[in-house]
Amino acid sequence: MGAYSDPFDPDKKLWGGCSCGKHKSALEHDQAMVGEERQPETTVVGKTRDIANLATPVPAADDPDGSNVDDTLARCVESAVMKGIFGTDMNRRRFLRAMGTSTAMAAVSQFFPMDAAKAAVTEMKGALEKTKLKVGFVPITCATPIIMAHPMGFYKKYGLDVDVIKTAGWAVSRDKSLSGEYDAAHMLTPMPLSISMGAGSTKTPWTMPAVENVNGQAITLAMKHKDKNDPKMWKGFTFAVPFEYSMHNFLLRYYVAEHGLDPDKDIKIRVLPPPDMVANLRAGNVDGYLSPDPFNQRAVYDGVGFIHILTKEIWDKHPCCAFAASRSFIDENPNTFLALFKSVIEATTYASDKGNRKEIAKAIAPKNYLNQPVTVVEQVLTGIYADGLGNVKNVPDRIDFDPFPWHSMGVWIMTQMKRWGYVKGDIDYKKVAEEVYLATDAQKVMAEMGLPVPSETYAKYTIMGKEFDPDKPEAYLDSFAIKSA
Repeated sequence: MGAYSDPFDPDKKLWGGCSCGKHKSALEHDQAMVGEERQPETTVVGKTRDIANLATPVPAADDPDGSNVDDTLARCVESAVMKGIFGTDMNRRRFLRAMGTSTAMAAVSQFFPMDAAKAAVTEMKGALEKTKLKVGFVPITCATPIIMAHPMGFYKKYGLDVDVIKTAGWAVSRDKSLSGEYDAAHMLTPMPLSISMGAGSTKTPWTMPAVENVNGQAITLAMKHKDKNDPKMWKGFTFAVPFEYSMHNFLLRYYVAEHGLDPDKDIKIRVLPPPDMVANLRAGNVDGYLSPDPFNQRAVYDGVGFIHILTKEIWDKHPCCAFAASRSFIDENPNTFLALFKSVIEATTYASDKGNRKEIAKAIAPKNYLNQPVTVVEQVLTGIYADGLGNVKNVPDRIDFDPFPWHSMGVWIMTQMKRWGYVKGDIDYKKVAEEVYLATDAQKVMAEMGLPVPSETYAKYTIMGKEFDPDKPEAYLDSFAIKSA
């Protein structure tokens, strides 16, 4: 018996007092049992005790020790619920032995919202400042964690009532976030940096607590360009990207520059909201695009384009989209923010399991979310897809989900912002990255949730054969022959 013993373990004595309800105390009960059976009680850890020691709880090795407040409170809720249902230890243990632990847990959950109750009690140590939230998203597969957390109950688990709002593009998402209409939003990983630096918008302190996805983009070309798979042949082409401050823009520029083209002189780059890209490709308004999915796969599905290259082939495990919120939202609503943060991290972790991808595809494909055929979304999430050139490919990590917001990713993005003239002058790269990308907060929260956490927040990357060292951003920037003046 322990103060925080598992109430779903039939071998554990849980509550003080008589376990059968017929005696005045646990001691009187145990004396009666010993009188009847003439044998000592055996504890769950396999040790026997005499009558003199029966009142002393012996915690099991897997019982919470009180050091983690959330685990302790959750166990207390489970115990209280089981006490309310069964009244006595004897009734509880008989039920569990008859039904089995898994079946019993499922049965109890049908009649009582255990997860919601645990979330509510856990948050009582710091009550949620607000429970009704508006979170914006652009309908792409990069937003999978933020979207799926709604139909699959991750927000609800943490006591939140979140209205996920479909938004046409990131200019609108940025403006609605800056105005306070959105409490938080799905943003592109460069956006919290650009907003915090005042690049392209009013300078406002912004944060990126978590990455949503890595990889998951592609360069798609119109079918008329099937014979132009060499980027050196793209002079005069018009490409679309979803936003100036996007990995799409920076990866497209990087890619063509590595093939000898100046993206500001040899091609044209225009901004289009992702949902408009397939129609513009079909109409001939663009020759191609570097876009988030599902719009690369949708172009193949509609027969108007083919996938030239996945961005994972440019930089494997590059960041793309993120969960973002203003610094003021976090400061004014710390407990609500933490609940939202945890729900997004848990959803991202669930999405990282490739065994869950088909289930997720069905959840996010409907009209109010992505508004795409399930088969299109499945091809993106599973990595088994048609490329538009008659091939079926199997790339399991075509898109993946990893919430950790590496500071080094922020430093790389800022080198590209400076390379192409989006910011000028001296930049304190690490200072900005560490103010905006909340990697140390993510380390703490992920550890509390029992998730694997990197011990460092900076790493080196190899992008198209060229190494990036976050300790030498200016040297990296100077190494490029093609860049804005």
